[in-house]
Amino acid sequence: MQYLGLHADALILAYGYWAVMIAVGLESAGLPVPGETFLVAAAIYAGHSQTLSIALVILAAAAGAILGDNLGFWLGRRFGMPLLLRRGPGLGLTVPRLKLGRYLFRLYGGRVVFWGRFVALLRALAALLAGANMMPWRRFLAFNAAGGIVWATTFGLGGYLLGQSIRAVSGPVGIALLALAALGAVAGWLILRRREAEWIRRAEAEMPGPMD
Repeated sequence: MQYLGLHADALILAYGYWAVMIAVGLESAGLPVPGETFLVAAAIYAGHSQTLSIALVILAAAAGAILGDNLGFWLGRRFGMPLLLRRGPGLGLTVPRLKLGRYLFRLYGGRVVFWGRFVALLRALAALLAGANMMPWRRFLAFNAAGGIVWATTFGLGGYLLGQSIRAVSGPVGIALLALAALGAVAGWLILRRREAEWIRRAEAEMPGPMD
């Protein structure tokens, strides 16, 4: 599964469900770790080889999402925006992205915690911003747990079905399926990048100037 990049396949083979949970947890806490890649890679492997249980893959991803987000929430509550402004750029959380996160959080509140699980940028920001903006923890936990479970189930089952499809066919058809999956991932990434730039412009128009 080298087509998924970052050698996620080797880590999954070596550490199984722990690799998925830790990668997802670190990404959810705000670190630049490809947690979603680990989930999809493990799910595809489960469907293709049948040596991993897809139920346990989904459980590991959901647990990592919930635990990592709660760590991010605590860091946001404890240290707030000053920490993000000081350390965020080194993790890819630039000022425009932080401003976008605050803008979306002000607009949608708890929905950002739930739906942010499905968007790469917000997966790293939502929990930190929820804590920094003093969102009640019980409310955060409800949206966080629901989002983590739905996200893990959706991407886990999707990867599992793709793995089963690859297992059922071989030769040119299997290669074509992998190529289509890769093209879909690239197309989705390009769409998200364009949407991110548009939302950043909106956030800057609504909140001009430096962040405090």
